[in-house]
Amino acid sequence: PTSAGDAESITERVTARLSHANAAVVLSAIKVILKCMDFVDNTEVLRMLAKKLNPPLVTLLSSEPEVQYVSLRNIRLIVQKRPGILAADVKMFFCKYNDPIYVKLEKVDIMCMLVNEKNFDQVLLELKEYASGVDVDFVRKSVRSIGRVAVKLERACERAISVLLELIETKVNYVVQESCVVVKDIFRKYPSRYEQVLSALCESMEVLDEPEAKASMIWILGEYAGRIDNADELLESFLESFHDEPAMVQMQLLTAIVKLFLQKPQSTQDMVSKVLKCATEECLNHDIRDRGYIYWRLLSTNPEATKHVVLGDKPSIRDDSQLLEKGLLDRLIPDLSLMSSVYHRPAEEFVTRISTAAREVPGTEEPDQDIEYDEEDRQARRREVEEEMSRPSQPSRPSAGGGGGGLDLLDLDSADMSPVAAAPTSVQKQVTLTPSQPGQQGKTGFGVLAAMSRQRGGIQLLMTFTNQTPGPLSGFAIQVNKNPFGFAPKEQLVVPELAPGASAEVVLPMQPGQLMSNTPPTNPLFLQVAIKNSLDIFYFNIAFELSVVLVESGNLTRDQFTPVWQRVGEAGQKITMINMERVFDAEAVKSRLALDNVHYVAQRQ
Repeated sequence: PTSAGDAESITERVTARLSHANAAVVLSAIKVILKCMDFVDNTEVLRMLAKKLNPPLVTLLSSEPEVQYVSLRNIRLIVQKRPGILAADVKMFFCKYNDPIYVKLEKVDIMCMLVNEKNFDQVLLELKEYASGVDVDFVRKSVRSIGRVAVKLERACERAISVLLELIETKVNYVVQESCVVVKDIFRKYPSRYEQVLSALCESMEVLDEPEAKASMIWILGEYAGRIDNADELLESFLESFHDEPAMVQMQLLTAIVKLFLQKPQSTQDMVSKVLKCATEECLNHDIRDRGYIYWRLLSTNPEATKHVVLGDKPSIRDDSQLLEKGLLDRLIPDLSLMSSVYHRPAEEFVTRISTAAREVPGTEEPDQDIEYDEEDRQARRREVEEEMSRPSQPSRPSAGGGGGGLDLLDLDSADMSPVAAAPTSVQKQVTLTPSQPGQQGKTGFGVLAAMSRQRGGIQLLMTFTNQTPGPLSGFAIQVNKNPFGFAPKEQLVVPELAPGASAEVVLPMQPGQLMSNTPPTNPLFLQVAIKNSLDIFYFNIAFELSVVLVESGNLTRDQFTPVWQRVGEAGQKITMINMERVFDAEAVKSRLALDNVHYVAQRQ
């Protein structure tokens, strides 16, 4: 629209579609109205439009789970753009017992976005109920959401602490560990308050076995060393296993013991000397070594300055982990109801367009790819193909259609077709995960180059991992989705700790026939993979060539092949026409196909 009047006129015509039976139409209508609202100056009109958007959004939550999920992903964008639209309807996002986990996780995020000083009590009670469930992932999400509410609303913090104390008393392992992480964030937001939770955490230390929970508990011990009587004993117990701990725990332990020394220098001299020696002389991590040298130099030259550095006031934190940058949000709002609004990523990051047709020649027509031929047409086309294949090669002008690039799984249209001896070739890895692509929890900085290769009768998954985060990555694991060929890893993924800025080469043997999806292969072929590490869980696809799934020993003699071909029958035979820009010698085509494990047997005369 060019003016506020145009915008109001458009919204009047579009609002009728808000009650459409098709969810895509409803979301598209909402998208148009949101766009027009940017041009409207009249606050009364804006209030009226926001009120009209409320019912269709609530109605979408009564659809089937898949539509609910897409709607919820779009609602997260709408709520961030126009927070007042659903502010009074937080109850509509309370989870039902039969909701799928992916719907529940989205609903919890939206509840945290809509929580305010009027509804925080009922939201916390709902989250407390979720945290008492049996689904581990959902319980963890619920506990973390309690912390998000506390960090977001100071008035809700006292109630959130009470809920967390009740959850800690259950002594459930993963509940206590998530509560420890949450309490650390609350202490960072509201220092020197709510210290009644310290004793409950100290009593539950024996159940802590996850790196993030350990690091959080150590941070609390260092920050409140002056208020916890046996803080030195508790930190000493962590120091005994310093070399066995991951980097994030080692870093927190080093800082916490230095904090303890600055508050109790007389009784902790030996402990701080021990941890500094471990960090600077025995630790392989560069960041921990550097931090140890900094602390050593500060303590030896100016202890008072060290207090200002280590014990000084820290900036307050705020919960913006689920909020998108304004520039990205403005790009995604016009894409509501599209895939980019579900991924929360611009379309150009995950859409690749490959042009398979050559430039159109004037005076020619594109062949219709969707024509269905009857039996006589199929026989005639088959004879044409057989004659073409048996005809000697002759120079020819490029085909006008030029199609076939997209179907050319064996790369027949792009390389030199002169006969060559079959030899193993190096596989070029492709970028399958960019470091800017977020994982399941929104973390970035992990990149993957990957390719599938068949070598000496075995199939291998070749990967290069890169770490562009400020900390080391560890705890790698891989999971492959079900696929038409049943590919699955033959062995566990073993990757050493990946330092910041470093890369690691991985060769993982693959076994076919294991994870069968019982679905036909796609074109192009690809494998869906998930990589888990200490940063996040990352999902991506790995494309591979047809030659990977074809065995080298598949060649048959004519006598062996003929009865098999006859048993297939006409119904199982298929002829595909591929237009190429060049005409190749038949022997060159045979040789090129043999490199990809496609063997020539016979031809019809």
